[in-house]
Amino acid sequence: AAEAIGSLIDTDPLDPLDVKIPKTPAWAAPAILPQVLLEGREAALPIESVGHLITVLAIDSLELPYAGVDVVAETCDRVSLTRFSWKLFEQWTAAGAPARDGWAFTQLARFADEETIRALAAMIRTWPGERQHKRAVAGLEVLGAIGSQTALRAVHDIARKVKFKGVKEEAKKQIELIADNLGLTTDQLGDRLVPDFGLDDEASLVLDYGPRRFTVGFDEQLRPFVADESGKSLKNLPKPGAKDDAELAESAYKRFAQLKKDLRTVAKEQVTRLERAMRSGRTWTAAEFQGLFVDHPLMRHLARRLVWLADTDGRREAFRLAEDKSLSGVEDDEFVLPENALVRLAHPVELEDRLEAWAESFADYEILQPFPQLSRPVTAFTDEELKTGRITRFDGATLKAGSVIGMAAHWGWRRPASDGFWVEPGVHYPLPGGGFVVVSLDPGVEVYLGRADSSKVQTVQGVYLSATADYGALGEGRDHPTDIDALTAAEVLGDLARVTGNV
Repeated sequence: AAEAIGSLIDTDPLDPLDVKIPKTPAWAAPAILPQVLLEGREAALPIESVGHLITVLAIDSLELPYAGVDVVAETCDRVSLTRFSWKLFEQWTAAGAPARDGWAFTQLARFADEETIRALAAMIRTWPGERQHKRAVAGLEVLGAIGSQTALRAVHDIARKVKFKGVKEEAKKQIELIADNLGLTTDQLGDRLVPDFGLDDEASLVLDYGPRRFTVGFDEQLRPFVADESGKSLKNLPKPGAKDDAELAESAYKRFAQLKKDLRTVAKEQVTRLERAMRSGRTWTAAEFQGLFVDHPLMRHLARRLVWLADTDGRREAFRLAEDKSLSGVEDDEFVLPENALVRLAHPVELEDRLEAWAESFADYEILQPFPQLSRPVTAFTDEELKTGRITRFDGATLKAGSVIGMAAHWGWRRPASDGFWVEPGVHYPLPGGGFVVVSLDPGVEVYLGRADSSKVQTVQGVYLSATADYGALGEGRDHPTDIDALTAAEVLGDLARVTGNV
């Protein structure tokens, strides 16, 4: 045993044992690939060494990393390696993506930058529609191997938004695996993937034109806007003028344009995520609330537009986050968040007789909310509905299949499992206490190869409380839940009212 261990220790990590050195494929001829500069960018790898670089990448794999890649990273310029890596991938794709050279795909994980991640994520979203499901799955593994915040965020977005069911499920598996490795839930991982876009202090919110300065602010949907030095909000950031410092102004103008672009997708996702958290009653510790909302330079702009609840030793108190990051109650009295408190977003059914007072407070401060919270309609099941399990108020209402798909994508409703071509008979909602709310639709949502036809108008045949999600067991006399909490009832009925227009 000692001799065997000694042999392993003495082995040069750059000597790939039991590995057949691959030949450089014709599509990867060094002469047609970009030049690779050395660290310092004053010299470049000769053609012969580029061939060795390709061999290093071919030996490497996500499962068994090759130490030679680390040597390359230390020796060569990172920017030129990134460019070389992407071109290698493009050449492989142009050659028909031969399976024996799959390393040309996985090597993207070694030198990827933000642009590589964005481009790869866009391809993963489209490949399934081009009958490239396996390549899309491999792409998710590459993003997972990159492991940066941007890469993990891309996987997270694909898991939530991509249209293709197989890729969506694979992305969810990747997220669950990553979260599990970090000791987090998927929701907790999502919290930690919110970018700050460099807005980490007050100075980062100032756009300096030299003689003029503008301050960045955010509205209730996290859309950025600017204000001049007098505090007046402007519809658009002015273009640099002749009297401005050319270099400073141009840099500030471009930075604001990029911020607006970056926030288009991130803002919508965060608003939806918080509304989902309110619906589910998700909680954060006091320390998490401080770090993920109060101290986060982006999320606090949403957090201060909402009412929060602190549950401490059986006592529940509502509070809000002010612009100066202090906490206060509905009467503007100082609120101190206990260290052992569990924090969650307040649902109007939980604010009870204080709901009107909170609504007046937000109106006085002219605080607009990112989604309906204080103004959210609250409805409940009637005694008759709970007794019979039949909710007839929506019978005959119409909605588009796209609304059904949206309910399942964002609000916790579920579509029946499908494979190949078939018609989904409806949609169902799993109740926290057990059982389901089942919606039967006519003619049903058509699904082909994992893609649903979102255009056809659907008619509600019936809405049922049921012990199972079996659409064939919705007749009289079936078992059904009768004890449904007020928050869940309000959200389920609210969803159906919104999509059918029955408000």
